[in-house]
This record gives sequence, C-alpha cells and structure tokens, in this order.
Amino acid sequence: MREEIICAGFGGQGIMLLGKVLAQAALEENKKTTWMPSYGAAMRGGCAYCMVVISDEEIASPYVDKTDTLFVFNQPSWDRFKERVKKGGLALVNSSLIKTGSLPDKIDVRNISFTEIATSLGDVRVANMVALGAYLKNKNILKLESVLSVFRQIAPKDKQHLIEINQKALEEGTRHGR
Repeated sequence: MREEIICAGFGGQGIMLLGKVLAQAALEENKKTTWMPSYGAAMRGGCAYCMVVISDEEIASPYVDKTDTLFVFNQPSWDRFKERVKKGGLALVNSSLIKTGSLPDKIDVRNISFTEIATSLGDVRVANMVALGAYLKNKNILKLESVLSVFRQIAPKDKQHLIEINQKALEEGTRHGR
C-alpha cells in the first residue's frame, strides 16, 4: 500500500494541520509516512500546501508528483494542482469556495462544501477536519480511532475543548464522503 496526498489552500485554512494529522495517524497505525510542508510568502492568506506519503514500506522521497488524493480548499489551489491527480485518483474539493469547471480526465471529484459544513457546526476552522472525515469514508487507509487519538495527543491542555468539535467535523465529513 502506498498513498500519496497533496493538501492545498490558503494559509490559515488548516492545511498543514490536516497533513500533520494524516501523517501522525499513519504512525499510530505503524505505517511509514512523510510530511513535507510548503508555505507561500504569507503565513495567513498566502498559498500553502503539503505533501503526505503513507506506505507499508520505506519511503525514498517525500515529494509527490502525481497524487492519489488531492484535498483542495480554494480556487487557486484547484487550478494549480488538479492536473496532478493520478488517473483514478480522488479530489476532495471545497465546493464552498471552488468552481471546478472542466475536470481532468478519469478522476473522482467529490464536491463537498467543507466551509459551509464547518460553519454550521459553529467553527469555520474545522473545515479541514470535515475534509478529513470525507477522506476516511472514501479511502480505507486510516481509521477514525487513530485520528481521534492524534487529536488527544496534540491538543494542548488549554485547547482540549476543541477535540469535541473536531470529532463532530470528522463525523459530519464521513456523512458527506460518499
């Protein structure tokens, strides 16, 4: 098994956290993983993306040329990365902010309103976890329990209350995943 992932959007949309949670959940399941961030000129509002590789075997390079799964949260990122999805690959698209237009050939595009769903839950910042829930529903790579374990590990003591809303966002994402 080898899964190559690109997560892309504006700075401040939780792109790096999404990648870190994917990578750490893979470690929880004793898989090999890499996480490679790339920040734009601005931490908030600039283009941000990361590459995650999850595998049962050693990973020679963290670079992802063609992705199995693309998480995409804004129009510039869709325009930049849509052609990098492998044939038969999955694109999880934030339809709240993206108009996909013509689609690359033979990829599975899931238009899900991550931003609107997160807002309805009470916190737009969990749009990334709605997307992750959709991913968990569509791909049999990681378990929900591993992701929840990561939340409990990485949440600082004064932010433990955020675990609950992140869990709700994951669950809501799984409902919209297929």
